[in-house]
Amino acid sequence: MIKKVNISEVKKNPDNPRLIKDYKYQKLVRSLKDFPKMLELRPIVVNKDMVILGGNMRYRASIDAGLKEVWIKIAELTPEQEKEFIIKDNSSFGEWDWDTLANEWDIENLKDWGLDLPTVYFDDDEEPKFDEEELSQELDAYINANIKQIVLHYNTEDYEAMMENLETLKEKENLDDNSKLVKMLIDERLS
Repeated sequence: MIKKVNISEVKKNPDNPRLIKDYKYQKLVRSLKDFPKMLELRPIVVNKDMVILGGNMRYRASIDAGLKEVWIKIAELTPEQEKEFIIKDNSSFGEWDWDTLANEWDIENLKDWGLDLPTVYFDDDEEPKFDEEELSQELDAYINANIKQIVLHYNTEDYEAMMENLETLKEKENLDDNSKLVKMLIDERLS
């Protein structure tokens, strides 16, 4: 059953394994202020004790957005099903079709709605470029919540030189990805 309740009745889940930080969190707060109907369409899922199973970040953002009431759905699950739901609710099984987004959607709307677009593919001054293998690797790292990222910014010339050097070193060290190579280089440097 979906219903609207006072936000103080809802309890955050102390065992929530999902985080949202910094600008992404601020985008979520702004999104809820701009489009509060979203919470009705996608209510916070709670158990019979009003502990959040799905929607911890929306709950937190609702508080920061100044909302006094939120939409909830009470789920009747066993404790084991609750744990399974928490993980599955936060897993990203699908992928974005970047070609469709680039060609059929308004990029500024997508940004305003909170979608993080890979700037290398959505540069305002030129047609999007897609290298499917590279895009797939970037998206896997981005979508998979178990992988953390380090982002380094280079100008185009330095980036191309860095990528060429990384490929050369990967071949020399017989490694299959940049993460392993960077870890190896840092470990060697620090030992």
